Amino acid sequence: MKHLISILLLACAVVTAPVQAEQVRYISDNLFTYMHKGPSTQFRIIGSVNAGTKVALLETNKETGFSRVTDDRGRSGWVNSDFVSRQVGLQARVPALESELTKVKAALAEATKSSDEQNAGLKNSLALRNTQISEMEEKSINMNDQLTASQAEIRELRAKIDTQKDDLLMKWFTYGSMVAGFGLLLGLVLPHIIPRRRKRNNGWA
Repeated sequence: MKHLISILLLACAVVTAPVQAEQVRYISDNLFTYMHKGPSTQFRIIGSVNAGTKVALLETNKETGFSRVTDDRGRSGWVNSDFVSRQVGLQARVPALESELTKVKAALAEATKSSDEQNAGLKNSLALRNTQISEMEEKSINMNDQLTASQAEIRELRAKIDTQKDDLLMKWFTYGSMVAGFGLLLGLVLPHIIPRRRKRNNGWA
């Protein structure tokens, strides 16, 4: 049974060893950190690692607070664990952020341009509609003026027609009165003008 447990523990160690051997980490954003020969500052400095450098974490000494890493130049040494981070350093992030910022600015400029074009189109359409409305209002005013003038002219013509009717009736009435008066005058004058016939004396009386 002990043999079986030992074999299992050994197998787990073998499986997890590569994971512990090469975990990707980054040197945090200080200017640089020193790499020592051993897991403390008491060991000789063998070089320095710049901020943002990608390193492979090999092991960590929790007692001294140092981690053994391999840098991008293949050097292996110990650095302060406080300077080992899971986050990509600014040196690597800034270009990506600048690229993303450039894309966002381009998209914003395109959206602004499209919005300006749409606004310009809407303004032109609105100006055209306003012009058409003004023209229609002007035509409507002119037609109302013409209608008012026509109605006034019609009233004047009707008044003239009514006046002419009254004048015609007055003329006929005048003519009729003149004819009647002339006839009466003739009836009074003619008996005096035409001589009476004398009665014959034939002896019958």
